[in-house]
Amino acid sequence: MTWLKRIVAGLLLLVGLLALALWLALRGSLAQLDGERSVASLSAPAEAQRDARGYVTITAENRLDVARALGFVHAQERFFQMDLMRRNAAGELSALVGAMALPLDKARRLHRFRHRAGAALAAMPAADRALLDAYVDGVNAGLSALGSRPPEYLLLRQSPTPWVAADTLLVGYGLYLDLQGAQGRDDIAMGRLHDAIPADWYAFLMQHSADWQAALDDSRVVAVPLPATPMPEALRAAKLACSDCRLRDSRDLGSNNFAVAAAHGAEGRAIVADDMHLGLRSPGTWFKARLRWKDAAGNRDIAGVTLAGTPLLIVGSNGRVAWGFTNTTSDWADVVTLKLNAAGTHYLAGGVEKPLARRVERIEIAGEAAVDHEVLESEWGPVMAQQAPDGQAYALRWVAHDAEGMNLRLAQLETAANVDEAVRSAAGTGVPAQNLLVADATGRIAWTVLGAVPKRVGADDIDRPQDWSDGRPRWQGYLAPAEQPRIVDPADGRLWTANSRMVGGAAMQTLGNGGWDLGARATQIRDGLRAQAAFDEAGLHAIQLDHRALFLQRWRQLLLDRVLTPDFVAAHGLADYRAEVDQSADAARPEAKGYLLVRAFRERALQQVFAPLAALMEANGLKASDLQLVPETPGWALIHAARPDTLPAAHKSWPELLQRAVLDSRAALVARHGSLAAATWGADNTTAMRHPLSAAVPALSGWLDQASQGMAGDAHMPRVHNHGHGQSQRMVVSPGHEERGILVIPGGQSGHPMSPFYRSDHAAWLAGEPLAFLPGETQHRLVLRP
Repeated sequence: MTWLKRIVAGLLLLVGLLALALWLALRGSLAQLDGERSVASLSAPAEAQRDARGYVTITAENRLDVARALGFVHAQERFFQMDLMRRNAAGELSALVGAMALPLDKARRLHRFRHRAGAALAAMPAADRALLDAYVDGVNAGLSALGSRPPEYLLLRQSPTPWVAADTLLVGYGLYLDLQGAQGRDDIAMGRLHDAIPADWYAFLMQHSADWQAALDDSRVVAVPLPATPMPEALRAAKLACSDCRLRDSRDLGSNNFAVAAAHGAEGRAIVADDMHLGLRSPGTWFKARLRWKDAAGNRDIAGVTLAGTPLLIVGSNGRVAWGFTNTTSDWADVVTLKLNAAGTHYLAGGVEKPLARRVERIEIAGEAAVDHEVLESEWGPVMAQQAPDGQAYALRWVAHDAEGMNLRLAQLETAANVDEAVRSAAGTGVPAQNLLVADATGRIAWTVLGAVPKRVGADDIDRPQDWSDGRPRWQGYLAPAEQPRIVDPADGRLWTANSRMVGGAAMQTLGNGGWDLGARATQIRDGLRAQAAFDEAGLHAIQLDHRALFLQRWRQLLLDRVLTPDFVAAHGLADYRAEVDQSADAARPEAKGYLLVRAFRERALQQVFAPLAALMEANGLKASDLQLVPETPGWALIHAARPDTLPAAHKSWPELLQRAVLDSRAALVARHGSLAAATWGADNTTAMRHPLSAAVPALSGWLDQASQGMAGDAHMPRVHNHGHGQSQRMVVSPGHEERGILVIPGGQSGHPMSPFYRSDHAAWLAGEPLAFLPGETQHRLVLRP
């Protein structure tokens, strides 16, 4: 059997050599941390220092060299992530992963963002283009300096393609897709509902919440009462059923930020707190960096988080001004009803027929032949893929499609000297519009909208499709800086934003409602800020971690007072259920059962109330979640009025509807968790930070994914964590006192699973522990030379 032993030994040797080759290839794709490296485009030597967690400090002679060095580091640590972001926005994922991505690519090509990026580059000021080109040079130098391609490309059997200037703008367009994701579907859904039901019922259902109001200007909206007229049959019918009855309390992804002025900051300091809420994945969205250089004004030293793929500091502090963002969730797109000719080739505009422009987008597919995809465009924007059952076509008018929607003006915050300069720079910044909160070293604070705000004229019903065929322009450019809403030096000395309505009156009409958050989270933050006379960084960080369930308490009381009666509890064995609702629903703690029970009851009760509405939407090719419906406000009013004529036809009585919500939600939790005893909020609400490829290669998920655990927090409280959506960073900083600040991200700095920095911040983020805003002691030093 000597020959058999030799074969086995040879096979083992071959396997060992292959494993060694793979290990060497993986090691070769790790970022270089120490030593020296040549970057030809540099004008002078630069350094990239890393502390024990991989937090990077870039030191260079000028801002262009900082961009080159930052690009080098981004590429070495996060290139695959950068690649996915540019391909997602451009509709080019199929070229990397194959035909499975073709439907998504076709949807993305509607926007022709690579074409628009080219137009934005052509209009870019010379100084901004120089900054962008310097970053591109650094990215490609960093990519070429890797000993082997990043590991994801080995799995995909692909090679990375170089970075170009348009790719950085595509990363920005990707943020539009994430943060303004409705893309007109909400307007179409609102139009269908408006046409299907009486005006008084439409106004009641579509009202914004008057129960939780936390506008910065103390403006109020008045509750729309339950109509005295009978509920329309379409909102009660049992003949239609919804396959997807899910509802959403807000439209888009959100965030928190808040600030205190000198009068309420420790030692007379203004302080900003910022935690942006995004879908969580591995690696995380942000990359921590401190950037230092010299210019005519002297030494510059800025720190915070960057976005791999761009050369800018996104949020952070420059020593004189600190800033943070939340999504405005205002209305940045309109839908235009197209009047087409019989052939569908021309549309009416200004009283004359104009041809639809036909653009052919070629989509490359890995391993297959490329396909051509046709996009039709009007003068207002592209023709939307979604049409009404009767064939009605629509065009999408969206800020993201305009030249004003994309530029590098965000860089002005890096050198702003005070609140006034920061606020002036906000108007016209080409990013998805954000609530900007700023504080300066003199103790002042301010809020404004960062981004391009459309100047709408003659369009009253901007939440529904509009007829623009008469030729009167509805968008007449964009607001000038002086016209944009702002609040500077508030008398209260406190500011807060949490994706809800920020202002009232004319300013509210200017911004529009793009699906504002309910307001419970903003209210809890505001009240937390007003509960103390003064705060330091730790005090504001504590508000970021507040997971008290104030919003759900009225639902808990409803259960205890009206639903869980002795007879009902006894008949269905709900004694343990009632005890948990009574004892453990005060906060969204991982171990809490009562919180999960109350939450699930509320969700099921509202689904049952609005099931006919959801069915109506599905009959029109839409979903209830496409509406700007905040179900809490009208749903609560309907439940408490308990009128027989508003009861959904599938139920015998309002008490029966609520009892059915208890039983159905309990059964769903038992089915999901195996038993009611195992149904805790933490078991339901895990971290779930997965790498994009782990689902395709489950055997590697333990290596690729971040550690997961049950999390505290939920949607309607400051500590947001809701099934893989949560705080993508937590920052608290006082400009000029950065050494006292806090900055922590989920996951870590590197996108390479073998890097010591792949999970470097994760344990602290999970535990809610603060990490220093500035990098620690240098552990690694890489010198980049021309």
